[in-house]
Amino acid sequence: MTGLNKLANKIAAGFPSGNVDTMRTARKEISKQIKDLSGKEVIELGKLLIRKHHLPNFVAYELIHFHKDAASTLNAKILDDLAQDLNSWWTVDSFAPYLSGVAWRNGRISDKFIHKWAHSKNLWIRRAALVSTIALNNKARGGSGDTPKTLTVCDLLVEDREDMIVKAMSWALRELAKRDPKAVQKYVEENNDRLAPRVRREVNNKLTVGIKNVWRRKP
Repeated sequence: MTGLNKLANKIAAGFPSGNVDTMRTARKEISKQIKDLSGKEVIELGKLLIRKHHLPNFVAYELIHFHKDAASTLNAKILDDLAQDLNSWWTVDSFAPYLSGVAWRNGRISDKFIHKWAHSKNLWIRRAALVSTIALNNKARGGSGDTPKTLTVCDLLVEDREDMIVKAMSWALRELAKRDPKAVQKYVEENNDRLAPRVRREVNNKLTVGIKNVWRRKP
């Protein structure tokens, strides 16, 4: 651990401030430097960068995601630990598609595990359950589509009216709509009274005109 602490100190001392693009460029260089570390070491390094040095969470999550051994090391215990650092929509939205969602898609965590998150008292962990479905359905992130898994998680949170959950519900259904629009249309129709008005509006817009906010369309 002493070696990891020294490495974390070095990374934090030289890490740039500024916009996301600048920080992501730095992250890519760090990924090259740590390619020979074990997966366990990279995960511990990520936690140090977040918890001790307060670097943006996405930096640690991307270091893990883009390190093959670290990504394949993720399991329920490790993800539960990492999830304790979720405290905002932007931490969730880098964590869930890159880490928990991919681990779920690849069979390293179970449906039951994600369902447990959906029942959490912690708002951000509930959001992570929904946002994990993005990795199942988003082609750019390697997803090939999984309607049953996605809709099961949506059903667990369909009546949750926390704003961050409502927004995540819309995102999850809109992403699935790219893969299975008929299933999403049926789900919205069957759950019309249970879904938040925002979800109904944005998902129906996506199904009919291809974007969530019609007012943004150019005349």
